[in-house]
Amino acid sequence: MFLFALAVAAAICVFQLAHSLQRKKSVRRRNDEEAARLGCRPARVMPTKGFLGFGRLVESVKATKADRGPQYVVEAIDQEMGKDVHTCVVPIADYELIVTRDPANVQAMLASKAPDWDVGEQRNASWKPLFGSGVFTSRGEAWKHSRALVRPQFTKDQINDLALIERHVQQLFFAIDRSYGAGEKGWTAGFDLQPLFYNMTLDITTELIYGYSVHSQNPSERVELPVIPGYEPPDRENIGTHMDAGKAWIETRGALWKYRWLLPTKEFNAHCAAVHKYAEWFVQLRLQRGDKYLAGIQSETGLTSPGRYILLDELAKLTQDPVELRSQTLNILTAGRDTTASLIGWVFYFLARHQDVFNKLREQILQQFGPYHPSQPSGIEFKELRDSIPYINSVVNEALRMAPVIPLNERVAVRDTVLPRGGGDDGNDPMFVPKGTQVLIPTYAMTRRDDIWGPDVDQFRPERWEENGGRKFGFEFIPFGGGIRQCLGQQFARTKTAYVIVRLLQRYDKIENAQEPADAPMRFHHTIENRSGSGVQVRLHEA
Repeated sequence: MFLFALAVAAAICVFQLAHSLQRKKSVRRRNDEEAARLGCRPARVMPTKGFLGFGRLVESVKATKADRGPQYVVEAIDQEMGKDVHTCVVPIADYELIVTRDPANVQAMLASKAPDWDVGEQRNASWKPLFGSGVFTSRGEAWKHSRALVRPQFTKDQINDLALIERHVQQLFFAIDRSYGAGEKGWTAGFDLQPLFYNMTLDITTELIYGYSVHSQNPSERVELPVIPGYEPPDRENIGTHMDAGKAWIETRGALWKYRWLLPTKEFNAHCAAVHKYAEWFVQLRLQRGDKYLAGIQSETGLTSPGRYILLDELAKLTQDPVELRSQTLNILTAGRDTTASLIGWVFYFLARHQDVFNKLREQILQQFGPYHPSQPSGIEFKELRDSIPYINSVVNEALRMAPVIPLNERVAVRDTVLPRGGGDDGNDPMFVPKGTQVLIPTYAMTRRDDIWGPDVDQFRPERWEENGGRKFGFEFIPFGGGIRQCLGQQFARTKTAYVIVRLLQRYDKIENAQEPADAPMRFHHTIENRSGSGVQVRLHEA
């Protein structure tokens, strides 16, 4: 599908090439004059590849399909430009983009010169059909509106509802016991933890947002929903499948950029419609019930915790626009489910390969929280979870460094601007960036710079975050973005991750890597978030 669309795009480029080359010459003269006026020097340029310059794009897509997209970026820069080159211009077909793994440039785009930058139009155009206009997909004034609407919800203590997380951790344990229960020697069968983590975070996030968990982990827990005339019941069975399939289409649409219109849309539109219908049902229920929404949920689910927090209910106090409520909640749903599940998966991917780290972490957890008692509540408080075991943060940070859940970010210049570095032969001079230029930020490539992270950059070593009084990171480490568009749910994601780590290590005293072969290289399966392409194959031993 992608290669066919690419062939058509190449044919179109044949007719556009002459005009494009003439226009580019004129634009380049103007840009060179402006750069000279500002004291900037040009950046180094990667060689053009393939027919009409599509070779680089083809290589990138093939690498992504082989689950090694992030590695491809590092290899391409290191081998073709040199390990000391951190910013370069990449020509693709009839346009050029910039790739930078320089923290100084990243800081300029995300923070110090943020008004000069925005997310690209292609993100909005690619993502909007599935998720609508929300805090992660919109640009400009629309983004400011979304941010103002959603941000206050993530400053409330109720967002860190450990009782909610505990309910779904118990369902995780139930799923493990049901299908892979420990044998006579206490070991489970080998199995993949990753889909169970995705089920768990989907269940947690749907309950947090809509008040009703989808219960993908254990469908027998689903409650009977009320009837809304004119609206079909939400498809709780397949919502996760529709989200995954829709995101796969988004990846392809994003790769084709301005040629995305060449792709067929029937299948993509069907997934979008299914996801929309799921959210619309709950939005209509909230709008019809009004202030009685929480009371109805409590009656139907039996969950009567005082002061319960439901994101949709809070947003509906600020807007009654059903499309906006659908879009904002879907934006939060995909972030709350996918990036957190990916992060938890990577943590246990590395723990299964580093028993010494597992043992050290488990010892500290038992000292602070004690062993697991299935018939007793966890007794864990949020502040205690956040502050009492710094090594949990070190393990999480190191997993994020080794396998960033968002391995690639991007910005587009909304006006002529300047990046502080990248120009000149040594890359230390400022470089001019014309309006409309897209800049890719390969976060994975930044975390593989040995001049920043040391000669053991390719080793999973959480202790690096504790050395010299604790590592203070800046824009070389942006797992949740940075600056004005930094992820609002970062704390909630870290809270969920830490809580799941504590509960699993309380219950299981050993973990083994069950992947075959055991020393297989890391695979990065990228559909917006970056999950392990080989899953999280483990065996667990019951304490």
